[in-house]
Amino acid sequence: MMKASDIMTQDVVTIRSSATVADAVQLMRERNWRAVIVERRHHQDAYGIITEADIVYKVVAFGRDPNLVRVHEVMTKPCIALNPDLGVEYVARLFADNGLLRAPVIQGELLGIVSVSDILLKSDFVEQPQAVLLEHDLQVAITQATTTCAEKGPNSEVCAAAWEVVEDLQSEIAHQQAKQVLQTALNKAELYKNSL
Repeated sequence: MMKASDIMTQDVVTIRSSATVADAVQLMRERNWRAVIVERRHHQDAYGIITEADIVYKVVAFGRDPNLVRVHEVMTKPCIALNPDLGVEYVARLFADNGLLRAPVIQGELLGIVSVSDILLKSDFVEQPQAVLLEHDLQVAITQATTTCAEKGPNSEVCAAAWEVVEDLQSEIAHQQAKQVLQTALNKAELYKNSL
């Protein structure tokens, strides 16, 4: 499975929270970016993010002067950050659950940024659909658990651990199927509501 570190954009610079929104816009235009990560004030502080939506919704829409508005006034902080080892499917789920379009990849320090475009264009979800991989992994885990228990005994710790792997995979598959069913039901309810 591909990870956040496999699809992230590493060309990331930060901006200070005391910079003006005009500075952030200039940086976005120069680099053709849709967001800029806001620096931490100190090592224990959280990173922030300022996006094009923050600027449009909180500055432009109210006619505010971007030369007078500071980044810290409109940024999101703390922002949701990704672990570089997080699987792409889980990144996508985190984005969907929180309405995100991008998030920084952080492990002690800023490593990069992942956007929905990165998920779409750089990941292998078309070639390696997660549901198919999970079903295959489940069958392998069942075979391994059966073999392990036959060799080590059904009451051994190794046998119990092998079946825990099977249960984890079954739970993940059930979770994915439940999300799909729920989404379909919600879509049908919305279509019905709109047809009235």
